[in-house]
Amino acid sequence: MTSSNQSKPRAWQRMLSGRRLDLLSPDPKDIEIEDIAHGLARVARWNGQTQGSYAFSVAQHSLIVTDIVHALQPEYAQNELLAALLHDAPEYVIGDLISPFKTAIGLDYKAFEHKLLQAIYCRFGIRELSLSAAGAIKQADTVAAYYEATRLAGFEKSEAETFFEIPNLPTELHNALAVLKPVSASDAQTLFLAKFAELLPH
Repeated sequence: MTSSNQSKPRAWQRMLSGRRLDLLSPDPKDIEIEDIAHGLARVARWNGQTQGSYAFSVAQHSLIVTDIVHALQPEYAQNELLAALLHDAPEYVIGDLISPFKTAIGLDYKAFEHKLLQAIYCRFGIRELSLSAAGAIKQADTVAAYYEATRLAGFEKSEAETFFEIPNLPTELHNALAVLKPVSASDAQTLFLAKFAELLPH
């Protein structure tokens, strides 16, 4: 019989880098960008219900959000753009849960996700965001979702406009997103790591 005083096992995840990440009390030193890139490139947005030969990954979504933030807020520097790139980084271990399901789970899930995100931001030296910067990233996230919904997930424009931010982007970026196409996990991982290196060269 198990003793009632016996401590519960830690909830940790082993990474390909060899790191062991405690999910309930994440230590920044156990977080590696290679693990994040590998995981996000293999997590499908929209529960995989998208057109194309490949799943549309969270890594590719994160790159799009970063591009949108840069287009809408050209004055933002490394700190804000790196935060945009990593805004969904917790999903490298917890997956991409749709918003209604997160709401159904409750605030405990959001607190857990936030704690992991803060550890990730700490690991890479991302300073606390202003309310305007956090709002800009959220806006870019919903704009990206609009393009993903209408280009890949089968939404009609009128339907998408009831759920997501109506896009108002520079013509060049709008045209690029209008032909949005999923890439392989390998390519998404490579592109994500390249963007990270660009924003944090050291």
